[in-house]
Amino acid sequence: MKRFKNFIKSEAEFKNYIHENHNFNDNVIQNIDFVILKVDWSQFTFKNTIFINCDLSQEDFIYLTKQGVFIYPKFKELPYKPTRKSLYTWKELMNKEPEDNITQDEKIYAHFNQTRFNPSMDEALTQRVHDYSIDNGLRELLMFDDEGMTEKKSVGFMGGHSSSRKSEYYIKTAQSARLLAKKGYYIVSGGGPGIMEAANFGAYMASYSDDEFNDALKILSDLDTCQQEYLHPNYKEQALKVIQKYPAGMENLAVPTWFYGHEPSNVFASHIAKYFSNSIREDILLAICLYGVIYAPGSAGTTQEIFQEATQNHYGTYGYYSPMVFLSKKRYVEDTSLYSTLHQLAVGTKYKDLLFLTDEPEEVLNYIQNHPPIKKEN
Repeated sequence: MKRFKNFIKSEAEFKNYIHENHNFNDNVIQNIDFVILKVDWSQFTFKNTIFINCDLSQEDFIYLTKQGVFIYPKFKELPYKPTRKSLYTWKELMNKEPEDNITQDEKIYAHFNQTRFNPSMDEALTQRVHDYSIDNGLRELLMFDDEGMTEKKSVGFMGGHSSSRKSEYYIKTAQSARLLAKKGYYIVSGGGPGIMEAANFGAYMASYSDDEFNDALKILSDLDTCQQEYLHPNYKEQALKVIQKYPAGMENLAVPTWFYGHEPSNVFASHIAKYFSNSIREDILLAICLYGVIYAPGSAGTTQEIFQEATQNHYGTYGYYSPMVFLSKKRYVEDTSLYSTLHQLAVGTKYKDLLFLTDEPEEVLNYIQNHPPIKKEN
């Protein structure tokens, strides 16, 4: 099947398209009610055309299928929309209907959790369609070109989900993300608590002064001691206090998953690309951060992400070699020797010169600025 040229996702987009075109060749049309919007389909030609989640009269359905159009059946009632027009926002995920005791995010997680290990074919297909919609939303947001480079200069942050807001590397991560965002880099995280929140928080506060950043950090960390801080009953409330006091945050991105749906998505990301499939999410999260990935201290998940990114870099999987910055000499040299192990693995490769170890946010910024991604030679 050929590559699709257009994804028509609204009535307005549809009307604009037919104003200038008389065919729907290589088009995907989704989420439009054609029972209300009457269309004379005989004016158009169809080749490699797909309708997804559209309302059609029986007459239109029969006519379009005879023209070779593939019409994906309407989705059953679900707590999520498989064919999304855009990425999520934290307000959408945190929304709670008057009759509900849980948020929309929690409702989707509860639905997913019922069949996560053995989904029906219908459920598996709708999850895949949903995740493809998220893929497409990311392409539009980051503005990929035909060679796989993004217009937005994405830099990712990885690290432990349980890091306290008062911890050294939560603060250093937030400072690093803020410095990078001020210089025009687009900050990306896994979207959860801990180091992930620190990255989104730092980017969010890039439009504010140092004093305002420190004040916001103080508000965030005003919590009683708790073993898993993100489970503290006021964890989200303190973050919302920051949002209320400093509403004009800088744009940034989170890429979480319902696979870890028990972890709350943090509220500092302006765009949330939430996936059902964690394996796809992990791969995409690293792949889009072409301008570098910063690794703060973390545990098994962070270690996995280090070697997953190293594999992408080793083979130039996505057409570029990207910087890998390790933020914590103690964690990556003294405690684990992961940095030296990676250096040994990288001997003879392009990305060996893109490995860096530091404890200082300013050095993170300087290194990323002076080491742009290297294009893979064909």
